[in-house]
Amino acid sequence: MFLVYKNLPLSFLPGEDQGSVIVNVQLPPGATLERTQAVMEKVEGFVLKQPEIKSIVSVLGFSFSGQGQNAGLAFLTLKDWKERGAPSQSADAIAGRIMGAMSGVRDAFIFALSPPPIPELGNASGFTLRLQDRGGSGHTALVNARNQLLGMAAQSKVLTQVRPDGLEDAPQLLIDIDRDKASALGVAFNAINASLSTALGSSYVNDFPNKGRLQRVIVQADAPARMQPEDLMKLTAPNSQGQPVPFSTFATTKWVMGAQQTVRYNGYPAMKISGSPSAGHSTGDAMAEMERLVAQLPEGFGYEWTGQSYEEKLAGSQSIILYSFAILAVFLCLAALYESWSIPLAVILVVPLGVLGVVLATLMRGYSNDVYFQVGLITIIGLSAKNAILIIEFAKDLQAEGKSVFEAALQAAHLRFRPIIMTSLAFGLGVVPLVMASGASSSSQRAIGTGVLGGMITGTLLAVFFVPLFFVVVRTLFKGKKHAEDINPPSAAAHNPEALRHD
Repeated sequence: MFLVYKNLPLSFLPGEDQGSVIVNVQLPPGATLERTQAVMEKVEGFVLKQPEIKSIVSVLGFSFSGQGQNAGLAFLTLKDWKERGAPSQSADAIAGRIMGAMSGVRDAFIFALSPPPIPELGNASGFTLRLQDRGGSGHTALVNARNQLLGMAAQSKVLTQVRPDGLEDAPQLLIDIDRDKASALGVAFNAINASLSTALGSSYVNDFPNKGRLQRVIVQADAPARMQPEDLMKLTAPNSQGQPVPFSTFATTKWVMGAQQTVRYNGYPAMKISGSPSAGHSTGDAMAEMERLVAQLPEGFGYEWTGQSYEEKLAGSQSIILYSFAILAVFLCLAALYESWSIPLAVILVVPLGVLGVVLATLMRGYSNDVYFQVGLITIIGLSAKNAILIIEFAKDLQAEGKSVFEAALQAAHLRFRPIIMTSLAFGLGVVPLVMASGASSSSQRAIGTGVLGGMITGTLLAVFFVPLFFVVVRTLFKGKKHAEDINPPSAAAHNPEALRHD
């Protein structure tokens, strides 16, 4: 059981088909809104031809990476699960199909993403990392470290779709204003700022009535008059006498590279990186691979997990504590029930038999050690103990009647065989719909149903043979002077074997 458990891939939650897909569009720095719209039209043209797509809503100027003319986002609504049906028509499959078709668009980076199971924990399934500059190396060094990490991730067989979530550095036009010259010409700095803001942005002037409606007057430079750096030098700012002074008399321009977006995480300058595990690997494998790659970066750079990845790390570190407390709770309840410390041990020994079925079934169906696996495992701890109690309760009473520990265990197993099979069969058939679930929330239902059904099968079949053995071994090892005080008075049912058979 331990060996199979160690071989299970780690994860947090299975990806769910939520009936929607998100397409993130990112163009090169400095791309105009017209180019972004042209790319988005290509995305819409392909998406609307897919039979599984019900509708699409596109947004320009905004994406998960940030805001800007070179960013876009599309929300795809899929048809009902009953109309799609086949696994090749799931949200993940459709996202992969879009990624493959849009990879030929050379003017943009297009990522089709499946929403995460918990919307509040990120924007997409997979992992989310924050690469941090903890040594104060500067923005350029942080960008170089990020590019180095992305290059190593692209060569890894464990990772796929590893991408930066953010706006890249872009060319920026720097207007260098000579304040001494401007002051000598009588041009105030707020006048320069007002002229630039009005020409490149806009300024509200007033309202005027037009055909019974009140309309606004907004001033802005015409697009052809503000396309080149030379156009800015033709702008004017009023001096103290109200005369227009050209910008060319007190300002110069030059192109520089600058950050479009700065991110800090827990106080450190950071870069956002997201990605997914490749086929056959879990998010736990992908996170371990990213940790290995970050360790190869120059000194001074660290990382932190965020969103769903952060919760996955917490859940993984707490699982052993969770299992231990579950077993301890069962043991203490049984110790109070039997007024003995040795008899509950025979019940607890059956737990690995049920856990073996959970890990085997999970491994055979290709699922991971996630939250639903842990819920199923804790459920099986209680159900396995229940089967053991049905045998040990009668074996204890029969031993109190004077039978040997071996005879008591053998007769108890014979008497309780049919009730164990019937109750286990009823519960097992009850979780079959979870194992075969489809549609909304089917991934989580299959994950928890598979583990519980596998644990019930092994916990029932093996318990019938091993629980009597556990009882014999424990009662033999812990047999003491006050052995009789460890046994409760025999029940009335124990005196009537015929009643036991018809229980």
